[in-house]
Amino acid sequence: MALHWQILTALLLGGAVGLWTGPDGVLLGVPVLGAFAFLGTLFLNALKMLIVPLVMSSLVVGVGNVGGTTGLGRLGAKTVAYYLSTSLIAILIGLAWVNLTQPGVVDGRPAGEVLGLQADAGAVAEAVQDKGAGDLVAVFLRMVPPNIVQAAAQGQMLGLIFFSLLFGYFASRVEGPAGRTLRDFWQGVYEVMMRMTELIMRVAPLGVFGLVAKTLATAGLAALLPLAGFFLTVVGALAAHLLVALPLLLRFVGGVSPWRHFKAMLPALLTAFSTSSSSATLPITLDSVEKRAGVSNRTAGFVLPLGATINMDGTALYECVAALFIAQAYGLELGFAQQFTVVLTALLTSIGVAGIPSASLVAITIILAAIGLPAEGVGLILAVDRLLDMSRTAVNVFSDSCGAVIIARSEGERDVLTEDPEERMRRLASA
Repeated sequence: MALHWQILTALLLGGAVGLWTGPDGVLLGVPVLGAFAFLGTLFLNALKMLIVPLVMSSLVVGVGNVGGTTGLGRLGAKTVAYYLSTSLIAILIGLAWVNLTQPGVVDGRPAGEVLGLQADAGAVAEAVQDKGAGDLVAVFLRMVPPNIVQAAAQGQMLGLIFFSLLFGYFASRVEGPAGRTLRDFWQGVYEVMMRMTELIMRVAPLGVFGLVAKTLATAGLAALLPLAGFFLTVVGALAAHLLVALPLLLRFVGGVSPWRHFKAMLPALLTAFSTSSSSATLPITLDSVEKRAGVSNRTAGFVLPLGATINMDGTALYECVAALFIAQAYGLELGFAQQFTVVLTALLTSIGVAGIPSASLVAITIILAAIGLPAEGVGLILAVDRLLDMSRTAVNVFSDSCGAVIIARSEGERDVLTEDPEERMRRLASA
């Protein structure tokens, strides 16, 4: 069975078993929730173990392969332009969708009167009370960490990426035997990381089963009923971006088959959905984009690590929909200027708060403050935030992969998605 079918089967089984057992299920005297958590955490830890050496080696090798300053600047400009454009498109789709469906109005009344706030809304407000627009400025400080080893240990990806870009650029300037040894070393590290990724992918179905079973055992589907309108609005907007906007970019800008790209990215999409982490999925995203889609390491190694940190289409869309839903739930009618503020703030916060814990909730509180709403409004969406996090992460990862394909095509790579991904994998395996 192909890997993506194994993961999909595990995902469906995990969901069914999690709903069946619930949070208090016991098998042979052992709480099943603990078993689910063990499988999921072990898989996530294995993926996270690869992130630092993989990001560093892929960026150092990618930048080294780009060539001179002109090539690096051109590739960087294309990457930033793509990420800003797709995030803006995603936010506008979310804005249109939430205005069309009005999920914050239930039976003609603001939903806040009907639903009430979650009991732990105060805890969320307290956790994010010191966060604000200043965190957008702090992103530049996180880009230049005083201790790169400490930044890597703490998972501060922006600092690690900035250091790796600088290191890769100057490593490519070193000439003679020292330069060749340096470049061969990082190329070797990258190839080892990819082989370790392949090993971990063999047990991915077990990890996916544990993650999904744990999520649905604890959250259940009961939480969806009071917030069905909001949940369906977010899912519908995410689906529009995933199934319409990004495929159109692939077809008309990249000149490739969207269906073929979906097939190539299925392992990464399903892993992103179950892990809810773009960074943790990065090893599988790189593997899928290079081996299944045919993008060169030169492009994928530069574009994807950046995307996993700063390109958050699904998150930006979710922030916009959530902020307007909360405004509707409070009975607040937002004019064009206020909605424009939401769009702009969502675009900036989707990048700026990436390194902050509970990034989406923090970003939403920043947007609420910008339009004059209390942070406690976040309590309205807590019940479904975890389930929606899975969906928006899959959109984030797919957008990253589309960027790698489109930029690779613009750089003259003609071997991208020219054959069926499964046939390509079989050909590579037999070569």
